[in-house]
Amino acid sequence: MLIVAENINIRNTKIGTSMRERNSEPIIELAKSLKDAGANYLDINIGPGTKGGPELIKWLVTSIQEKVDIPLCLDTKNIEAMKAGLEVHKGRAIINSTDGSEEQMNKVMPLAKEFNAAIIGLTLDESGIPRDENERFQIAFNIMTKATEYGISPEDLYIDPIILPVSGMQDQVNYAIESIKMFSQLSDPPPKTIVGLSNISQSSPPELRSLLNRTLLIMLACNGLSAAIADSLDKELMTVLKTYDILTNKVLYAHSYLD
Repeated sequence: MLIVAENINIRNTKIGTSMRERNSEPIIELAKSLKDAGANYLDINIGPGTKGGPELIKWLVTSIQEKVDIPLCLDTKNIEAMKAGLEVHKGRAIINSTDGSEEQMNKVMPLAKEFNAAIIGLTLDESGIPRDENERFQIAFNIMTKATEYGISPEDLYIDPIILPVSGMQDQVNYAIESIKMFSQLSDPPPKTIVGLSNISQSSPPELRSLLNRTLLIMLACNGLSAAIADSLDKELMTVLKTYDILTNKVLYAHSYLD
């Protein structure tokens, strides 16, 4: 499974300060740790990026990729900043993200096509959070249809069923799982799937968060999940994922498989 590390986020006090001060050292140190822990991509979240977004994301992308050989998932609502980040990115980026609204898809999908980037599609639209798996499927269908109009292959599209906190919306967990199964019926080949894993444990006590995250990850993996935006520094989560890969014959068994 592809793991996109969630940790380089402007809302993190230390990382946010480093971004604002253009101090790359703590960010590079974290990026190296995330890659060493097993991350395949790093999510670079600058938030709305309303003030100096294009310059900030260019600095971030360049600084990280000069020191760490890893592709990035660019995470901002600022379209100009997204374009600026894609312009300097080495290798194939992931755009995080578009929702299912016509306005947003028509802004973001041309960038995915222009820069040959993969793109995450959130199953949200003007109506808000979908109520069940059927509404998620309809939004996913709309996203895939629009992607096809722009010449984006389903294999370059990651559909996110939207994970909501179990502490407040417990019934939504099963709807998300059912959605993952249904998305495989959208096309042949089908789009990939991705979740913001840590959303499941928001507002839960700290001692429960890792348990909730890793349990859901395996439940989703068993139902076809392709990727997760998660904390690759969570050793228990990464250990469970490695064990899942062994037990499902994705990786050749060795006694040292956790090393």
